[in-house]
This record gives sequence, structure tokens and C-alpha cells, in this order.
Amino acid sequence: MLEETFEQFYAIPPSAKITIKNGDGAVLVYGSNLNEMRVHAVKKAYSRARLAQIAVSVDLKPGSVAIGTKFPPKPKWGLFDRSGTVDYTIVVPATTDVSSLDLDAGEILLDGMRGRTTRARLGEGRMFARNCFTNLDLAIRRGNLIMSYDWWEQSKFSVEATIAQGNARAYLTSDAAFHLLAKAEGKISSDFESTAPASNAGMQIDALVNGGGDATIKVRVAKGNIKIIESNP
Repeated sequence: MLEETFEQFYAIPPSAKITIKNGDGAVLVYGSNLNEMRVHAVKKAYSRARLAQIAVSVDLKPGSVAIGTKFPPKPKWGLFDRSGTVDYTIVVPATTDVSSLDLDAGEILLDGMRGRTTRARLGEGRMFARNCFTNLDLAIRRGNLIMSYDWWEQSKFSVEATIAQGNARAYLTSDAAFHLLAKAEGKISSDFESTAPASNAGMQIDALVNGGGDATIKVRVAKGNIKIIESNP
């Protein structure tokens, strides 16, 4: 496996809107208290020619940033080189909006985001959202989602997660207050709710946890299970 590294720093406003697009690989996004963006990308391929065909672009405009990845087309026939991945580590001001993050296959991590909105779409793989007190809009076609909060803040935000095929887990502190809306064709278990009423479409929960607060967590899984876990009972 051959590798090539790209790393740059950019000064951006804390209210910037960011879009990220990648094919195969990983996108790890961390929120920080600095007014700058760090983009670290590692390109990988099995041949020097294939590696050279993978391009990383960062387009800065007033108030917005677009991070893109260009892959060469994969041959449809024969034993040609089909390799190529890019792993991103991106550090941004926590208050920025991730207008869209699209990854075809691999892993997504969202950590410490506090902007108005953070949207992420994953074709196949795993998605992690950690300590994100923002309006999260997450979608996975096939794979697993893990959300976790190491502490709880009484603020108004929402989480809306949709999985076509896979499983969802949420780790929440015992003092977390939120409106839980969960629906799955498979099983739902919650440490915050003793029972989940069954329906013809599977199971669902509509409950106010610790009074409900100002936060809403909505998780829907078409084919799979949902588990809500009290992380420090």
C-alpha cells in the first residue's frame, strides 16, 4: 500500500458553512475553540499511478468551505487496479455548520460540534457522533450508528437519525433530559424506558425522559435494532 499525505491550515470564521465529500475511506471531524481549520488527508492506493489520480481539493469562499475528493473511475472488467481511499482528519471551529458530509463507504466521526446544523450521509460503514450539542441530521444506507454524550447540557437541539439497514446505539448520561422517538422493525431496548410498545411495523417508543427538556432524539431503523443505554446509572 502506497500513501501520500496532504495537510494545510486555513483561517475561517466560526460561523462558516462546510461541505465535505469523499468516496472510500474515513472522515473524522473535530470541533475546536480556534478560528482555523486543519485538513489532514492520507491518500492510499496499491499503485503509484492510481495514487496520483486521487485528488484532494479545498475551496475557500467568504463564509464557506468545500472539501472534495476526486477518484478515478473504477474499471468494470478485468483485473485492473481498483484501489484508492482517502482518510480525512478535519479540525474546525465547533460553531461551524457542516451543511453536508457525504461518504460512500467507510467511517464517519463527528466530535464536539456546536453549530446550528450538522448533516452527514453514509452509504455503507460506521458512523459515530460524540458530544455534539447541535441539530444532527444523520443517515446511513447500510451500517451502524453510535451516538454518545459524556455529559449533558440543558440546551435546545435535536438528533434525527435514519438507518435503512443496520443498528443504532445511543449512550446517554443518567441526567439527560430529552424527548425520545424511536422506531424499528427489529428490537428496541432502552435503559430509560421499561417497555417499548409493539406494533405491526415492529417496535416504537415515544417518551419524555427526565421530563423531556428541550432536546429531541429521533431514531428510525428500517431493518435493524435500536439500543438506548444509560452510560453512568
